[in-house]
Amino acid sequence: MNQVHDRVLILDFGSQFTQLIARRIREESVYCEIHSPDKSLEWIKAWDPAAVILSGGPASVYDEDVPTADTGLLEAGIPILGICYGFHLIAHLEGARVEQGKREYGRAELQVQVTDGIFEGFHQGKTTTVWCSHGDHVDEPPSGYESLASTDTLRVAAFRAIDRPIYAVQFHPEVAHTDRGDEILSNFLFKVAECRPTWTAGAFIDDTVARIRQQVGEATVICGLSGGVDSSVAAVLVHRAIGDRLTCIFVDHGLLRKQEREEVELMFRTHHKMKLVVEEASGPFLDDLSGVVDPEEKRRAIGNRFIQVFENTARREGTEATFLVQGTLYPDVIESVSVGGPSVTIKSHHNVGGLPEDVPFELIEPLRELFKDEVRQVGRELGLSEEFVGRHPFPGPGLAIRILGEVTEERLAILREADAIYLEEIRLAGLYDEIWQAFAILLPVQSVGVMGDARTYENVLSLRAVTSRDGMTADWYPFPSEVLASISTRIINEVKGVNRVTYDISSKPPATIEWE
Repeated sequence: MNQVHDRVLILDFGSQFTQLIARRIREESVYCEIHSPDKSLEWIKAWDPAAVILSGGPASVYDEDVPTADTGLLEAGIPILGICYGFHLIAHLEGARVEQGKREYGRAELQVQVTDGIFEGFHQGKTTTVWCSHGDHVDEPPSGYESLASTDTLRVAAFRAIDRPIYAVQFHPEVAHTDRGDEILSNFLFKVAECRPTWTAGAFIDDTVARIRQQVGEATVICGLSGGVDSSVAAVLVHRAIGDRLTCIFVDHGLLRKQEREEVELMFRTHHKMKLVVEEASGPFLDDLSGVVDPEEKRRAIGNRFIQVFENTARREGTEATFLVQGTLYPDVIESVSVGGPSVTIKSHHNVGGLPEDVPFELIEPLRELFKDEVRQVGRELGLSEEFVGRHPFPGPGLAIRILGEVTEERLAILREADAIYLEEIRLAGLYDEIWQAFAILLPVQSVGVMGDARTYENVLSLRAVTSRDGMTADWYPFPSEVLASISTRIINEVKGVNRVTYDISSKPPATIEWE
């Protein structure tokens, strides 16, 4: 029987940081989910959260048609933490005045007056750095509440109810710029809400194996194995649940990194003794991508062909599968579907929004609730090698979305070789594990160059490398100049067709990690 875990409900009012709240809670081994703020009080009670967090958001509580919450939530006895807009919403619902005019963006010094509850372990009167992003403020807490902390510009930067476990903060404890934000969230989870830290990788595996067995019954399953960490962990997890009733189909769509196909065959056939069918299908995929330059059209074309190849391969192999395994992750779901009402869809992923509506399989997405580093931890628990689980993320559409413009065999060959050199140099410099994701992008432009005494007019390549905790936000990686020089020299000298290499120093936001 599955263990019952305490669960935290996050109501998303549209903040760009809502996913970070979830990530921080998961790091404390407490399960949480993000849901729309339009959930009814009856739904919330039935969901039975150990605590509720009201996220930040771009609206003002006085704007028209803004998201709100049922006032009964504040009387339900559930521990609640409001963050930024959630802070304003609690104050507004409880009758306090939310003022406009004190804009505060960036770091601020928080002085704590009450050192218990969410501020247990803090020193009264001493300051700590927090990160703010707001235009509204509250000068007096609601009746029945008390102020807990202030900043130079905010008389009330945090408050709590005197007779209920309700807390609110004007700043963002979930972001790294708030020095003791993890402590504040931990205090809320364990001191206020009395959650139990039982949601671990091992517990997740046990729960998921049981759930897969119940879902599948005696049916057979196929897995779309890409060779990346996500689909591989998903495959091994399902294999643990149902054994040889799982057949993995690895589609070589011609959009892979260098030697990826050989590595997949070695790992799954030799090391994990799993049923693996390798299907060569690069021709049809490249035909579908001929003339296509829009990234969303690329994703849709790849998703449609992928399912067709799956059906044909499964039929040929005599696999009457009714289930399809995919390595969909929580950030994929968040970016592809507007989870929290006001949140926006950034892009579709080929393993979420790009599949045909009439897909003939029932989906098994065992990692759908996990962030990337949680998937890696599950992989370690399942016995996958550290070298493998530490690999950088690779998108389902492969190199197709790292070639800006039309995808051709010639352009794939250029990018594949340049990308391999880039990753090799990063490993040689001992920097691979410091970086969340690194890859090359082939741009749809050419530039003038000189090689020897001859004029060249060849391709421009961009390099991308970022650091991140969860993929939801990211900073560009500050390579030593000598490493960049070595990478550029090798690519230009060894990859025919490239005469210029650039480095992308954009962070997320405002950019995304991938270019398409």
